[in-house]
Amino acid sequence: MDLRKGSGESPAGFEKRYATTGCSLTLHHTEKPEHEDICEYRPYSCPCPGASCKWQGSLEAVMSHLMHAHKSITTLQGEDIVFLATDINLPGAVDWVMMQSCFGHHFMLVLEKQEKYEGHQQFFAIVLLIGTRKQAENFAYRLELNGNRRRLTWEATPRSIHDGVSSAIMNSDCLVFDTAIAHLFADNGNLGINVTISTCCP
Repeated sequence: MDLRKGSGESPAGFEKRYATTGCSLTLHHTEKPEHEDICEYRPYSCPCPGASCKWQGSLEAVMSHLMHAHKSITTLQGEDIVFLATDINLPGAVDWVMMQSCFGHHFMLVLEKQEKYEGHQQFFAIVLLIGTRKQAENFAYRLELNGNRRRLTWEATPRSIHDGVSSAIMNSDCLVFDTAIAHLFADNGNLGINVTISTCCP
């Protein structure tokens, strides 16, 4: 009986998990796990913050999943909109989510309130593209809080939903502010964030 097939020397060691969905890379078995974590062809998870939804599927199916399973998410049209987060004083970890549709793409706007450090609540605002990392590089977004003689602005490239909200928060690659700053810009416990999406020259 030939047992050499399990040694990693056989072609099985070079197979790609996502070859059936379009990935054409051929890698040695030792490189596979690392690549599969970032592979553009791996299934997309539901981009909604929180771990309650376990849905996975193709990029093309993400929007129909959101429209059917997460009906409470509002979609606004246009490259310049206001994302209104209501009741920002709610206790505990809270997420506000909205969709913005422009330039033939959908963008997910997320404001997350969490206690990153003991007793210190922070807000994290980010824009994700319902698309690939390569597509995301074609856009830029600006988040702006406006108050009485005050303005707080963050500009960046949107992240792909493949990267998700948590990696942006972990790296502070988003608009970060604490509750004291939130109250400077809030109106009766509601916070309006101006969101502008623009295209980048290739």
